[in-house]
Amino acid sequence: MAEKVSSVDVVGLGENVMDTLLLVDRYPARGTKTHLLTSSRQPGGQVASALVACRHLGLKARYLGKFGDDADAKQQIRSLKLESIDFEFCPTVSNCQGRTSVIIVDRATGERTIYWNRDARLAVKPEELNQEVICSGRVLFVDGQDVEASTQAAKWAREAGLHVVADLDTLQPGIENLLPHLTHLIASKEFPRKVTGAYKMQTCLSQLHKNFGIPTVGVTLGPDGALLLDKGEFYYSPGYRVAAVDTTGAGDVFHGAFVYGLLQGWAWEKTLDFCNAFAALNCTAIGARGSIRTQVEAEVLMERGSRNVNEEYRAPASVPESSGATTQ
Repeated sequence: MAEKVSSVDVVGLGENVMDTLLLVDRYPARGTKTHLLTSSRQPGGQVASALVACRHLGLKARYLGKFGDDADAKQQIRSLKLESIDFEFCPTVSNCQGRTSVIIVDRATGERTIYWNRDARLAVKPEELNQEVICSGRVLFVDGQDVEASTQAAKWAREAGLHVVADLDTLQPGIENLLPHLTHLIASKEFPRKVTGAYKMQTCLSQLHKNFGIPTVGVTLGPDGALLLDKGEFYYSPGYRVAAVDTTGAGDVFHGAFVYGLLQGWAWEKTLDFCNAFAALNCTAIGARGSIRTQVEAEVLMERGSRNVNEEYRAPASVPESSGATTQ
């Protein structure tokens, strides 16, 4: 008889990436040259980095994905092992380079431009998933990179009564099949607009809730913070001001903190404030996991830090009746 899969707090299905980070004074214009201030290679990836954030907050985490067999992939594996993240169920693809990216970071703003590459053999297929492993946590976290696999995993987890949290930023073919199986969607800023065709963010979130039945929908807004819709009420949390060096990984760290707040049963106001603070601190160093701090340090920033309030996201306080959105 097969040994029972151990339980964890969060299971993450999605990307691991090795990043090459290039810091410049300002992003260069086309056809020009610019001085390279620093360069470094660091592990990243939406799901892998979010799980590292979860571990820094004391959660038990299991990563599901595929690794290449090159030096970069081995460095990624070492990084997960160092954080005590379980990756027992991750296959290694022979003669295959792990996913890589080149990230140009603008020191003036902390913003970055990303170029990436992934061998097609690193894609996870639905038939490769194990239902018991997928449902071995209290939360399933997906990035939707491999849509069919994410959809199957989310379906199993939702049927098992688990929280299903997604970090989505790309309008992948078939993404509409994943959305109805989510309990919590926290997307990047442009994703809700691409899906709904609306511009005003409150309208986008209302339509995502109405059209796909996602109980809780939200969006990260960069320096402006985050906006969330739950049970007919909007919650806006302004971002924290920090000396940003690199915004790479801010969303990943935000999602790790979101999973933590969700499992702690915090009110949405506290959860969003904590996520914004935790993510802002990570922006003070280079890399997707450059400056993942502690809960205490995030709480200090929450208590003493100044905010970037954007009045556009403060209203309305609730879903207008004309939106047709329902509450769950």
